Amino acid sequence: MNSAMTITDALIDRLKRDAELVFRAALAAVDPAQAIARCCRRQGDQLHIQDRDFDLSRIRRVLLVGAGKATAAMARAVECLLGDRIDQGLISVKYGHTLHLAHIDTMEAGHPLPDANGMQAAQRILAMVQQARSDDLVIVLISGGGSALLPLPVQTVTLAQKVAATDQLLRCGATIHEINALRKHLSAIKGGRLAQAAAPASIITLMLSDVVGDQPDVIASGPTAPDGSTYGDCLDIVRRYDLGARLPSSVREHLAAGAAGRREETPKVNTHAWDHVYNRIVAGNGMALQAAAQTARGLGYRPLVLTSRLEGETRTVARVHAAIARQVTDTGEPAPPPVCILSGGETTVVVKGEGRGGRNQEFALAAALAMTDAPAMVLLAAGTDGSDGPTDAAGAFADPTTVRRAAQAGMDARRHLMDSDAYPLFDRLGDLLRTGPTGTNVMDLNIFLCPAAHGGSRR
Repeated sequence: MNSAMTITDALIDRLKRDAELVFRAALAAVDPAQAIARCCRRQGDQLHIQDRDFDLSRIRRVLLVGAGKATAAMARAVECLLGDRIDQGLISVKYGHTLHLAHIDTMEAGHPLPDANGMQAAQRILAMVQQARSDDLVIVLISGGGSALLPLPVQTVTLAQKVAATDQLLRCGATIHEINALRKHLSAIKGGRLAQAAAPASIITLMLSDVVGDQPDVIASGPTAPDGSTYGDCLDIVRRYDLGARLPSSVREHLAAGAAGRREETPKVNTHAWDHVYNRIVAGNGMALQAAAQTARGLGYRPLVLTSRLEGETRTVARVHAAIARQVTDTGEPAPPPVCILSGGETTVVVKGEGRGGRNQEFALAAALAMTDAPAMVLLAAGTDGSDGPTDAAGAFADPTTVRRAAQAGMDARRHLMDSDAYPLFDRLGDLLRTGPTGTNVMDLNIFLCPAAHGGSRR
């Protein structure tokens, strides 16, 4: 199949516009307020949440707590539902991710590395739920970023030491499941301990999933879910990534003591009364991909959804995606252009240098290097929270001209990739996507648009 075509600025610009339209449609589908409205409703004193009813007339107090980058929008939706029936509330959100709330206090804190504000929020939240009685209802709102925004280390580990351990985990290429396993075992509030502290009150946890597989015990390190990981698992992770010498001694000693049975394990499914805990996921990456596919179809592309469970080393996964796009344009398999290739999940960056960027920008740069001689196509790799790594961008666009344009601007794309320094390159080229805080967070989306041979879609 001959798909070669002249790559023009106008064509690339149109593909970028289409990719952003697809991305924004995906964001709208996982808007927290809409997600909560879909699964929660109130009729007088009856609160209906999916398949469970709660009689508010039998509830003495309603307490609301939470943490995450999308939690302010979730809290606003619950306020619209319950109003002044909320007696007390506090959420911890990333700096700049706030909304005005009438009945719930907000604290801003550090992400991805925890800070003192986050620790103060966690202390206040724990103290609040510890006062709950059996006739109280505790509503917990959780979204991505909650692990960093709710830091409360065990007594033998300081916040600075936990931050140092988190930083090493983020840099070594560990998956979010592995990172959160250690976070849970270094925490006095995660891994089911928040639910443990709130007992015997009834607990409703509403979660916006930002983890592959949507496991409640992994989302924000599962503060209200039984923990499936152990201290032994944590030691295996430390050995797997050769972290022993790089972790603070207090962290190593705590994990070793736990594995030896000298520290209490996190609550397990068979060791804690979970009858009063109701955990529900209100939105996730799969929902975003469905909306993206529908919008792409409306724009004239054949949607090809690869997976919502994308994992693996960022650069390798990006090259695989570029290869699939080339297969589409060169042979028409597994679908003839115009095609929109979609995937979602969370890849892992092994930081090689001291540059600026995030996993989505790194994904885009690695893909750009793999499609320098490709026909016209465009990739948008972006985080649904609007924040890719420690930058002000959600992600970046890449196309077959990216590397050439970078060279013309005096920038070596391969060197920037090796230095984990994608941000300055895409910033110079004007190819960053800046959305600001989106109010949601369901991991990342990758959108590859492969136009028809004549350069158009089917519109």
